[in-house]
Amino acid sequence: MKILAIVHYPFNRNAGAAGVIWRLGQEYAKLGHQVEYYSFDNLPQNWPNRLKRVLFPGFVADRIQKLAKEKAIDVVDASTGDTWFWSKMCDRHQSKPAIVVRDHGLEHIEHQEFLEDVKLGKRSMSWKYKLYRGSIRLWEEATALRNADLVMLLNRRAVNLAVAELGVEPNKARLIVNGIPEYLLNLPLEAIEEPIRIAQIGTYIPRKGIQYSSPALNRILDRYPEVKVSFFGTECQQCLDPEQIYRDFEPKFRDRIQVVPRYEHSTLPQLLKGHHIKLLASTSEAFGMALVEAMACGLAPVTTNTPGPLEIVTDKQDAIVIPSRDTEAIYRALDRLIGDRPYLEKLRHNAYQTAQKYSWEKIAQQTLAIYQEALYKREGN
Repeated sequence: MKILAIVHYPFNRNAGAAGVIWRLGQEYAKLGHQVEYYSFDNLPQNWPNRLKRVLFPGFVADRIQKLAKEKAIDVVDASTGDTWFWSKMCDRHQSKPAIVVRDHGLEHIEHQEFLEDVKLGKRSMSWKYKLYRGSIRLWEEATALRNADLVMLLNRRAVNLAVAELGVEPNKARLIVNGIPEYLLNLPLEAIEEPIRIAQIGTYIPRKGIQYSSPALNRILDRYPEVKVSFFGTECQQCLDPEQIYRDFEPKFRDRIQVVPRYEHSTLPQLLKGHHIKLLASTSEAFGMALVEAMACGLAPVTTNTPGPLEIVTDKQDAIVIPSRDTEAIYRALDRLIGDRPYLEKLRHNAYQTAQKYSWEKIAQQTLAIYQEALYKREGN
């Protein structure tokens, strides 16, 4: 099978959507399939990412067209919104590949959560957002979803929204999960050693709930003088300077806060060594791959009740699940785990066991079956 894997981000193999499709591609290659990756890296490097995002679907359509003419493609696996232009301009009578749209985080859900934060006064809406992200981009995503042969979605809220609000036919929607690499599976589960360390993994942006988690962490650091907090993979367009993170905390806590803006993914087990609690305070989370990765490294999760994490963990069994946008709930959950070591140990052990189910090899095989179904549907037309 010849697969074109598309993602509207720079192709960073260590994180996010690009990391997902790259790891899937490695598994496909082991099974004898051919994979070509197409991302922002294929566009002129001197263009800003915002411009790339607007023009990317046109470049995608051009690439699909060329490969289709050469009969060098069977399936397109594209992130949401990337194939809308292709779906509008392709020749309906031409032999063309099966289009599978992959959810890395539905922008319609992110938009709903963003509006809620705006309503609560936690974020502001710029004219640029209204002009594109809050309007045109949502139309592009819905168009791509409706015209796909099959749609892969990461949580039930996304499935329900795609079908009920965006016009995706129910028989085209498939629920699928992400995985973790082999080097994160079956690691030794080490005993708790002092001091207690809390980890946040991912970009330091409002969607990750930093406006709610930072006040809670300040209180925890004040109450427990030995507790330490680490931030891993914080770098993004909105947060390029670690000093932006330190400014959210009282100066007296600086020596107990570690910031690692970026890291090689294979080093994550070593980075998380000695950490015990994983905090995920997101207001919108499609899946929560960093959550599973931390669980595999022996961390007990405190996570908001966003759709993605709810597909992974069960409250009081392998995590503490709290309401989103609730600083007091974050504080209480962290306080509970720090003060109750048997409970912390129970959640760590159960979370570790849960994480062992998320193998990329197994998920790649499930995804290939979806590709085959999409091809069958395409050939049937």
